[in-house]
Amino acid sequence: MNTPADLQKRLSSAFGQALSEPPGNPAVTPVDNAGFTAPDAWLSSSRLGRLWLGGAGVVAGGLLLAAGYVAGAAALAGVVGIFGLAVLSAAVIGRSVTRSAPLASAEPHASATAINHQPAQPLNFLSDIHDALGDIAVTRGLNRRILHANATFRLVTGKARPEGMTCDEIGIAFRPDDRPDHYDVEIATPQGQRIYSWRDVMMRDPASGQLRIESIARDITDQRLATREREQARLKAEHESAAKSQLLATVSHEIRTPLSGIMGMSHLIGQTGLTPAQESYLDGIRQSGQALVQLVEDLLDFSTLESGRFQIHPRAESLRRLIESVVEMLAHRAHEKGIEIGATVHSDIPELMSFDPARLRQVLFNVIGNAVKFTQRGGVLVRAAYDDGDLVITVQDSGPGMTPEEQTRVFGAFEQAGDASEKSGGTGLGLTISARIVEEFGGRMSVVSERGVGSQFIVRFPVELPADQRSRNHRATMLKSSRVLLIAPDGPAATATAETIRMLGGTCRLIEAGDAGNFTLDTLMEAEGPPTDVIVDNRMAPQFLSQFADRLGVIAPGLRRIFLVTPEQRNAEEFDMFDAWLIRPLREQSVIDVLRGRMRGMERRDAINDNQPGFMTLPELPEGTGISIVLAEDDPVNAMLVRAVLTKAGHAVDVVQDVESLLDRAWHAGHSRPDIIVTDLSMPGGDGVEMLGRLRAHERRQGLSPVPVIVLTADSRDETRRAALLNGASIVLAKPADPQRLIQEVETLAAMTVDFARLS
Repeated sequence: MNTPADLQKRLSSAFGQALSEPPGNPAVTPVDNAGFTAPDAWLSSSRLGRLWLGGAGVVAGGLLLAAGYVAGAAALAGVVGIFGLAVLSAAVIGRSVTRSAPLASAEPHASATAINHQPAQPLNFLSDIHDALGDIAVTRGLNRRILHANATFRLVTGKARPEGMTCDEIGIAFRPDDRPDHYDVEIATPQGQRIYSWRDVMMRDPASGQLRIESIARDITDQRLATREREQARLKAEHESAAKSQLLATVSHEIRTPLSGIMGMSHLIGQTGLTPAQESYLDGIRQSGQALVQLVEDLLDFSTLESGRFQIHPRAESLRRLIESVVEMLAHRAHEKGIEIGATVHSDIPELMSFDPARLRQVLFNVIGNAVKFTQRGGVLVRAAYDDGDLVITVQDSGPGMTPEEQTRVFGAFEQAGDASEKSGGTGLGLTISARIVEEFGGRMSVVSERGVGSQFIVRFPVELPADQRSRNHRATMLKSSRVLLIAPDGPAATATAETIRMLGGTCRLIEAGDAGNFTLDTLMEAEGPPTDVIVDNRMAPQFLSQFADRLGVIAPGLRRIFLVTPEQRNAEEFDMFDAWLIRPLREQSVIDVLRGRMRGMERRDAINDNQPGFMTLPELPEGTGISIVLAEDDPVNAMLVRAVLTKAGHAVDVVQDVESLLDRAWHAGHSRPDIIVTDLSMPGGDGVEMLGRLRAHERRQGLSPVPVIVLTADSRDETRRAALLNGASIVLAKPADPQRLIQEVETLAAMTVDFARLS
């Protein structure tokens, strides 16, 4: 058992070891107090420290003895532990006070030194980082004078000791940025003028508590030069694009003007007595002229797309009528080649949809026209459907087809697929322009093709349905009571006819040329009941008359016989054997009207007329009444041409050759004012658009009725057309204008003017 004396000796030994300072103790850092005078020197005396510990030991010994006698060894051990911790804590606190006292007493004497030298190490460290990056780092006071600058700043400015100077004194020019505390700084360096992106940050010095301006800057000269070069390149490209567009517009005008004369004179020559050889030569002139017109149009469209000035003008239009009109325009070309062409529009497509009709017509004319051009047998079938917010138009042909490599470049500029024997005239811009237009619609064009089989071009783009059209689909049941027997050769025309009838709710049984011998009417009666109508393609009329006509009359009394012909054959004698006829390519409305029996007694005439474009009914001019026309045209050939066309139509034409003469002639009041003005936009003496504005302004001031103005222009750009219409033009026609179209527009405007005068 330990005696109190042994315990006292062990505690004293332990405390003495704890209070000593072992080398390498990481919790205690030596402090160099040289140069400082401690006012409480007795705390640092080793003798007094030993006396203090000795006294503590005596007291501890006494307490231990008392505890040992009273409570025994167990209590004695507890008291020893508690007292030992207390003494150890007191010793550590005493040493802390001893160390801090000299520093506290020395602070007033060393304050300046602390401000200048305490942050030196981290500041130098940050400066080294900025130097390594090539960036400027500067510390300034609120008086804007430099307190510290890194080596990069000294090197760039050429100032070895910039402390105490301002940036203005050094010659640094600040230009404010859009962001606060950001600047573009120009510094004249030994290597020349450089641009730096400079940023200021207000910070408080942790040592002194004073505010400082910390600035960093990075050299952005090369970036700014690159940006400036890009901007200059952009401006140059825009200027060159504008110059190119202006050149094309000018060249277009210069080409169209003589071309208008060629086409117009061809029209006049065609109205004279010609031999068959002369008519053939004249057709060659017309075809060459039309090819040149298309070339000019393609070049202008391509230039507009390349320059980024292409604009889309959507409006609510009938897609069905647009597709039918394009197919009809190309039908004559297809029939001349001995191939078929047909179109079908799904019944889920509403009557009106929002798209740019002029541009979509251009796309379809190019795509369908290409299909007709390269197809030598079979034909072309156009389908349209609505698919999840997108309009999808497919053009399927039975032409030569394309290899995968040819498909990858078919939409490239100046490209034509196929080998040399299959290529035809043209620039190869048609599909390129069409694809770019569809991209402007927000869609895309694609092609699926197989060499030797044919190609399918797919036009897909989003369309917006008018609110009142979204839930309407009456067309799917319009022919629900019709059971049609279609006797026609296999091909796009028969496919389009059958699909149209079925999508309108009717049933259609197709009998092709190869099936006619095996087909029996009894089979038809068992499967579908007696037909209500039979449609016979003119190419299968002999088979129909010899095999089916008599029996059909017996088993299906009241059966309507409908003859299907091309426009070129509608005067055929076979019409007498039929109740009505339809013209292919079909118009959907014609099919509906004929199969629903709306054309009783007048079917032949109405069916034909229904396949022709309709015109608004206008009041006719009094017979023998010539229209007074002022023609403004500075080109003598075009002036002679237009004058001859209008004079031959029975109208009086007065020709002027400049803007001022036109305005002088139009401003005269009374009977000397013309009924209509036909004018070119580009004439000596002023701008044509400005002339229109002056004319309309004068009429408003004088209270005169506006004279209708037909503009003939070689500039077919949309912006030119809109500018003319906005400034008072009644109609804008692109040169070369079709003579028949010009006469029609002149007489339509004159009739409307006469009717308005009667009403007022």
